[in-house]
Amino acid sequence: MSDSYYDSADLSKFGNITEYQKAMGDKFFGWYGEVFKDSALTAKEKSLIALAVAHAVQCPYCIDAYSSNAYEKGYSEEQMMEAVHVAAAIRGGASLVHGVQMMNKVKEIAM
Repeated sequence: MSDSYYDSADLSKFGNITEYQKAMGDKFFGWYGEVFKDSALTAKEKSLIALAVAHAVQCPYCIDAYSSNAYEKGYSEEQMMEAVHVAAAIRGGASLVHGVQMMNKVKEIAM
């Protein structure tokens, strides 16, 4: 048993999610596979997007998987960190823009 909830070895068990619901799991993996194929965006571009999203949603399994994937697809450490900063900026901006809601509420109360 791991000392933390996150166990990096569990990433290799991801395919096992079909065990309790094969039909839905197979549909997910079919769709997932299609999403990451070359199309309007290349598989390489999608890898960097996935890395940024993994950080935005704070999924340690996704961070591990797409750090390796993006690096193996030829992205530099600098490019990968820049993608992480883009995710952080969007996440920070999303928090700050809700400040407008707070300002609206305070102005409503003050009236």
